[in-house]
Amino acid sequence: MAACTLIILACGGLDGKVVRVTEVEQNLYAGLKKDDVARIAELKRSITQKEPDDPSVANLLGTTQSFTVKEYLAEYPESRAIGEDYKIGGYDVLSITVYEEKDLTLESVRVSADGSITFPLIGRIRVADLSTAQAERLIARKLAEGQYLNDAHVSVMVTKYESRKFSVLGSVKAPGNYPLQARERILDGLSKANGVASEAGETQEAMVIRTLNPGRPIERKIVINFDLLALLKGKDQISNIHLADQDVLYIPKADLFYIIGEVRNPGSYTFTKKEITIVEAISMAGGFTRIAARNKTRIVRIENGAERIYDVNVDAITKAGRMIQAVPIKPNDLIVVPESFF
Repeated sequence: MAACTLIILACGGLDGKVVRVTEVEQNLYAGLKKDDVARIAELKRSITQKEPDDPSVANLLGTTQSFTVKEYLAEYPESRAIGEDYKIGGYDVLSITVYEEKDLTLESVRVSADGSITFPLIGRIRVADLSTAQAERLIARKLAEGQYLNDAHVSVMVTKYESRKFSVLGSVKAPGNYPLQARERILDGLSKANGVASEAGETQEAMVIRTLNPGRPIERKIVINFDLLALLKGKDQISNIHLADQDVLYIPKADLFYIIGEVRNPGSYTFTKKEITIVEAISMAGGFTRIAARNKTRIVRIENGAERIYDVNVDAITKAGRMIQAVPIKPNDLIVVPESFF
């Protein structure tokens, strides 16, 4: 029944049968060279054995609410303030200068796990969740309250960032965990991971997996999707959002499809956009050769371990001028173009 429905959708408005769907491998290798047959078998093995980019990420994505960047900024307008001022946290290392008193200048002060530091004359003070400017004012006020120094000029700098982390996973050259510094954005995170790996190809969609209200009873995760290619090419700077504590920046591997047989440039191809039709796919491979059986083009698609074959009459699509009905290609599709015997 599912196969019949697909045929109707593909053929509506066109003369003749455009797509025929079969569940068995009927005449798949007819009109193919021996080397092409061997290549098909190799590709089918690699597709069925292919591991997901990151199983833990895949499991998470299936149950997590997703947003585009614009949707996220509209839903959480307060997020625009993320990254504007770094908040000091446990294990950060500070440099504190009091200009009027050199003896009160400390080059390396580590913030304790509970967010406190010990400072001369004023003792233990909590600086966690304060910006450096707020910490400066706090120290100056404590010195004045103890009548040690009125109107002190204090400078606080974070010299080592340890309290907040983010991760970069997937198709990057150096995946891992990184300290989150002040005002860091997605492009900064990619730079720390040494950029996108070649296996990402021209991946369009990437994502930030964000933890809202971390450490609180209402903690939950959301996914923020963005167009990586547009961001890297400078066409979508709104997507270069600030990173937050515990963010996971995930770059999936590029989706591929494969073309075997009578096209000018057979091989594997990445999705340069979200939707590619079979006509566009053949064009990417340089078009048909002179001896191609254009109307016996086949798509081999493996879904949930089952193999389905689509026989496509390409000329019925192009000659009728109804490109909207061209069959869409899916990731891991194998397009087979046999040789014509006439």
